[in-house]
Amino acid sequence: MPSFPEFDLPAPGETTRLHEGVYWLRMPLPFALNHINLYLLEDTDGWFIVDTGLGGKTTEKHWRTVFDSALKGKPVKGIIATHMHPDHIGQAGFLNDHWKAPLYMTRGEYFGTRALSGPETGASRWSDAEHYRRAGVDEIQIEAAISAESGFGNFITPMPRSYQRLQHGASLKINGSEWRIVVGSGHSPEHACLFNETLNLLISGDQILPKITPNISVYSTEPNSNPLADYLDSLPQFLDLPEDVLTLPAHNFPFIGLHKRVREMQEHHEEKLQALMAATSKAQTAIELLPVMFKRKLDGSQLMFALGECVAHLNYLMVQGDMERTLEGEQYLYRATRQVDAPTSGANEELPVQPI
Repeated sequence: MPSFPEFDLPAPGETTRLHEGVYWLRMPLPFALNHINLYLLEDTDGWFIVDTGLGGKTTEKHWRTVFDSALKGKPVKGIIATHMHPDHIGQAGFLNDHWKAPLYMTRGEYFGTRALSGPETGASRWSDAEHYRRAGVDEIQIEAAISAESGFGNFITPMPRSYQRLQHGASLKINGSEWRIVVGSGHSPEHACLFNETLNLLISGDQILPKITPNISVYSTEPNSNPLADYLDSLPQFLDLPEDVLTLPAHNFPFIGLHKRVREMQEHHEEKLQALMAATSKAQTAIELLPVMFKRKLDGSQLMFALGECVAHLNYLMVQGDMERTLEGEQYLYRATRQVDAPTSGANEELPVQPI
């Protein structure tokens, strides 16, 4: 487990100084994961905001408190969103309009947000229903899942109609030092982290978290995707950064021990994969395999996020040739292609960070 330097936990609307010109904020979330960490980067003539919090009047009120108490009379000159999930992008429209400041995002995240937050097109939802049915979900749960998928726009303010693109390897110069963009994938399409070599700081968003793992899910929009491969392939680049970098995550606490945490997450997913293979000497549906990955009782949205994570691991194993899938009636059955023992430490029981 990484180590955690002692910093004062900021209350909503307050800030904690982490380094000269770098401040930590925390905004509430109305979910089991009850907070998100946001960051302020001070420039000579203004501020950059990194991630925005969930849409709605509560977070907006906290932002207005920050405007009055923490900005030293200087304007916000840029809004940086690490990725498209509503707790990160939810207030971008409000902040963009209030300050007339540009939004910085990667292309995949910006247009993904625009697509998911737009009005319903009226297209048939048969493919969504088929995806869940083939995973073993019953019809009542299918209806609830499809209804929940259309609620993305309820958690964000209207998206800005323009943006400035962040690209892997490019840099933003703020207060005389460079913040290099490090793009990861898997949790979201093109997640932007920011690394400052001079300050030895990494803003990791949801890509790397100190205690829990980001949700890596397959969705009905791309049922045969392999996001776990994307995620695992994007982790080694973080081993090229300093081990003692102070990592500023979107949830939990700032920490030191980046390399150790990367290896813990790699091992975590390896354990899940091994546990699924050990459990599928007899063919099972994805919904039947959830207890292999999550020991606690799942309900509501937790069930669907856990299912997406389970299918992501099954798809990964199929691509590797370690799992075969057959269609029996309307359901997919999964069976390992070789026999393995169950992991001795057991799968992680914590639910991963959910993309809402």
